[in-house]
Amino acid sequence: MCNLYRMTKNKDEVAKWFDVVNELGGANFGEEVYPGYPGAVVEGARLRQMSWGFPLVLKGKNGQPLKPKPVNNARTDKLSGFFWRYSFEERRCIIPVTAWAEAEGKKGSMTRSWLSRPDAELFAVAGIWRTSEEWGDVYSMVMTDAAGLAAEVHTRMPVLLAEDDIATWTGGTPQEAFDLCRPWEGELTLDRTGEPWSGRGQVGLL
Repeated sequence: MCNLYRMTKNKDEVAKWFDVVNELGGANFGEEVYPGYPGAVVEGARLRQMSWGFPLVLKGKNGQPLKPKPVNNARTDKLSGFFWRYSFEERRCIIPVTAWAEAEGKKGSMTRSWLSRPDAELFAVAGIWRTSEEWGDVYSMVMTDAAGLAAEVHTRMPVLLAEDDIATWTGGTPQEAFDLCRPWEGELTLDRTGEPWSGRGQVGLL
């Protein structure tokens, strides 16, 4: 389950790689993106800013609405549910990523393990988006079963898209897009670090 990823390429590099118009303007991003933070998203033929995570409004003990929390990962087996369905069917996007992190270790002393593609400094992760009342335009990663090195650190991983599959994800039918929601069959690199993990209060997966 990805609750932290890196996007270390600059805006012009990303726009050129995906052959889209850079509409980010003066937007600034940290190289590490956490749930609820702004990130760069390829939507249509544009590179845009959105917030990572669909708002989930929970209720307190007395039924009062609490502050929304970002749900930043959508499970493939839940895409037909009400929370995700219309975004998946009508608003699919691409999330540019250079690496994603998983937490490993004992609770309270977890560290970051970074996964990336050795054949690509920048790659495409499947995403969906919508407009929310709370945070404006928001996006979520699509998660599938983990395979290969990714399965050593978690049971799920982001849906990674080969370059030839990007157009099908964004413009194909829902069934064609769903057929791409499978574990990555290419090589991955796993970098286990001593960096402490910080979850930053995310909801995570739904």
